[in-house]
Amino acid sequence: MAFQDLLNQAGSLGRFQILQLTFIFICNIMVSPHSLLENFTAAVPSHRCWVPILDNETVSDNDSRILSQDDLLRVSIPLDSNLRPDKCRRFVQPQWHLLHLNGTFSSVTEPDTEPCVDGWVYDQSTFFSTIVTEWDLVCESQSLDSIAKFLFLSGMLVGHVLFGHLTDRFGRRLMFICALLQMAITETCAAFAPTFLVYCLLRFLAGISSTTILTNSGLLIIEWTRPKFQAMATSLLLCAGAIGQILLAGLAFAFRNWHHLHLAVSVPMLFLLVASRWLSESARWLIMTNKPQKGLKELRKVAHINGMKNSGDVLTIEVVRNTMKEELEASQTKISLWDLFRTPNLRKRICLLFLVRFVIWTSAFGLLINIQHLRTNVFLLQCLFGTISIPANLLGIVLVNHMGRRTSQPFIMSLFGISLLAIVFVPQEMQILRMIVATLGGAFSFVSVGSTLLHSNELLPTIIRATALGVIGIAGSAGAALSPLFMILKTYSASLPWIIYGVLPFLGGLVVLLLPETKNQPLPDSIQDVENEGSVSRQTKQKDMFIKVTRF
Repeated sequence: MAFQDLLNQAGSLGRFQILQLTFIFICNIMVSPHSLLENFTAAVPSHRCWVPILDNETVSDNDSRILSQDDLLRVSIPLDSNLRPDKCRRFVQPQWHLLHLNGTFSSVTEPDTEPCVDGWVYDQSTFFSTIVTEWDLVCESQSLDSIAKFLFLSGMLVGHVLFGHLTDRFGRRLMFICALLQMAITETCAAFAPTFLVYCLLRFLAGISSTTILTNSGLLIIEWTRPKFQAMATSLLLCAGAIGQILLAGLAFAFRNWHHLHLAVSVPMLFLLVASRWLSESARWLIMTNKPQKGLKELRKVAHINGMKNSGDVLTIEVVRNTMKEELEASQTKISLWDLFRTPNLRKRICLLFLVRFVIWTSAFGLLINIQHLRTNVFLLQCLFGTISIPANLLGIVLVNHMGRRTSQPFIMSLFGISLLAIVFVPQEMQILRMIVATLGGAFSFVSVGSTLLHSNELLPTIIRATALGVIGIAGSAGAALSPLFMILKTYSASLPWIIYGVLPFLGGLVVLLLPETKNQPLPDSIQDVENEGSVSRQTKQKDMFIKVTRF
């Protein structure tokens, strides 16, 4: 925790922090839309079987133009249980007698039907092309749509497992740049994927890099900022995600072809790589990994950018070694993944944060990647999600700073759960009210995620923070990956997935109450800091109890 003294000498909120935050802010705007991209690129348009008398221009059955398109559709496509043209079957032979039934049911034998052996005809009024129309992911193949989303979110899970450890070993900056390069290449190539299998593989790799960028974005800001402004910095990064949603809605409205949309959100990331060379590594991490000389170099650079005079005289290697003496001694011991569970306080924090992350990510992604199931204007709803999330995140700053982390999170999560449960009770005919409720749910989901991320960063020690976030991120990614699969339960009840999404945030709010408060507390740098913090807390409680008993 002594690093805060060094950071105060270099400037804990100045020109450097503003420049670093601005660059990472822009990166997050470009990266965040990729997790929600398939709301548009994998949209399922209205469709029916291809039939010769309707769709083959060389067929001359209707040369006289006596029969309308509706008449030809009636004799070619059977009706489903809702008395609408079936999406997955057609008559083997045109049933001309159906034109003379006048709405009554025929007493003749049920006509033979067959699957769409010649393909499908898709409605192009909203989207010119999606991956669904590209590879016919309908009828028997409709589950592949959810599989594509599942693989991207599974990639995020792998990213937490793999890059969490690599970040603590090789640094925040290097992993951030490598992940940005990987995502730019894979997502650009995905726009030209020749097969659905190749597309899924590229999206899986993009998911790995996506979570790495987002995690390291927070670390490169939080570890350079004083505790008072950490909530604001985290909230601003979430606002970047909200702006990314608005940008995605606008681009999707402009580019109705999925290839073009993919390129529009992917190619700009290649230009961000040029500016990433000026990104600064975390001096806190450098010192905690026994690299004090490099850490001092970064501190002096930051002090120069922030205009701190005489920083060269104040910030010396002797000062760094004396200030961080205990931390440097602790860094001599090699840290491994098992150290997360070796000590009681850190083990408790990891397990509780693991559960909170799982339930919140399940509900948040359950709403955000399934907005097409709400049967509203997907472009408008996506834009509204992003728009209302910005003031909601700013309000979230006030809540977590005023009420504290432990008190504000259960309140925010309860509002999130209520908004999701309300979707169940709003009829589909009330589109405006349904859209309002869903928009509020999207806003509360962003604030819930932001408060959870902030609390996690403040509870974990620097020496193993990225690894710990990776382990906790496994739970979040697992919940996110499972969230589209809950929609399969719609076959039993249309409300069941939304009930599950709505109940989980209440559970997360209860678990948060078991975690310690971190408002205005310095970041722990070593595992011993976490354990000492628990000891100090117990001693304080015992002292208070002793005073109360004595007075009594």
